[in-house]
Amino acid sequence: MAKGQGFGFGLGQLKDAFVKAKQVQEGAKKLQEELEQMEIQGESSDGLVKVVLTGNQEPRSVEISPDALAKGAEALSELVSEAMKDAYAKSTETMRTRMEELTSGFNLPGL
Repeated sequence: MAKGQGFGFGLGQLKDAFVKAKQVQEGAKKLQEELEQMEIQGESSDGLVKVVLTGNQEPRSVEISPDALAKGAEALSELVSEAMKDAYAKSTETMRTRMEELTSGFNLPGL
């Protein structure tokens, strides 16, 4: 083993890794707070039902138009499901994008 090589990385690299991990942790906490305040809207394909979720996918509200009610229970159920799926997809994409932004440049394995 060459002098100063230790386990294949130096203490400087270990210190850098801890600094980066702390930055990611702080950024994740800030991101969590931002996601809690964020509102993401999904809607049914015809726009008759709208659902709002937080960035953390917590339901905030559902808006159902009178036209959707007139379609009957089964159709209304389908419209609500469409709106929920749309909001969920948008929320998931937002979280993924924000996490990528948070961890970009850190060269962390698995992220």
